[in-house]
Amino acid sequence: HDVVGDGRRSREKLGVVPQELALYEDLSARENLNYWGSAYGLRGDALKERIAAVLDAVNLTDRAKEPVKNYSGGMKRRLNFGCGIVHGPQVLLLDEPTVGVDPQSRVAILELVREQVRRGTCVLYTTHYMEEAETLCDQLAIVDHGNVIAAGTLEELRSVMGERDLLRLTGTFDAAAVRRTIGALDGVEVVSAEADAVTLAAQHASGRLPEFFAALAADGAVIRETTMTRPSLESLFIKLTGKELRE
Repeated sequence: HDVVGDGRRSREKLGVVPQELALYEDLSARENLNYWGSAYGLRGDALKERIAAVLDAVNLTDRAKEPVKNYSGGMKRRLNFGCGIVHGPQVLLLDEPTVGVDPQSRVAILELVREQVRRGTCVLYTTHYMEEAETLCDQLAIVDHGNVIAAGTLEELRSVMGERDLLRLTGTFDAAAVRRTIGALDGVEVVSAEADAVTLAAQHASGRLPEFFAALAADGAVIRETTMTRPSLESLFIKLTGKELRE
């Protein structure tokens, strides 16, 4: 829909879960959902069915008649999410939906997000919790002072930033041979080489494991254990924005 020329129909397809709770605390969960569902144009049996489905999804069916002011913080967050999806939006905007919640409610809200995606909803998710963005999102955008400074998949961001995987191998090695053989490979840095452990840095290291193993085996190395650490979204964010505090 044209969001300018057909604003009403566009809003019907859009769901919003704000960071600040958009709840009427003197009303019950059912009454809050009824209000927001009606505001989005639902009526009659369709509205009742959606309210029942959302109460079940946010695990509040047994507390549906209680005033929201009696709810815990996690319950309010879950209901806040429910109010944003009661009309079954095609596009869902989430503004830090897990801020300040207990671990159980956080897990529940993240699963609600995944369920919306499974249903085909397009979700725009804003968060300061890097691990949430890393595990939930197909596409990422890093915003600093209101500007998008990097965007793409996690793999694309790693590549653009030149971030490398760290590969630690334990076993039996000839340190000098490792530095000579592995150091000659393109795009690989020997971070450390000892008789019992070797650490390498390389982009897309997982795809080059056969190459590394073959080169080491040719020098008589015996590998017992392999551990790989990949650059996290948090490390990319810090590298892009700096370490100073953001308000």
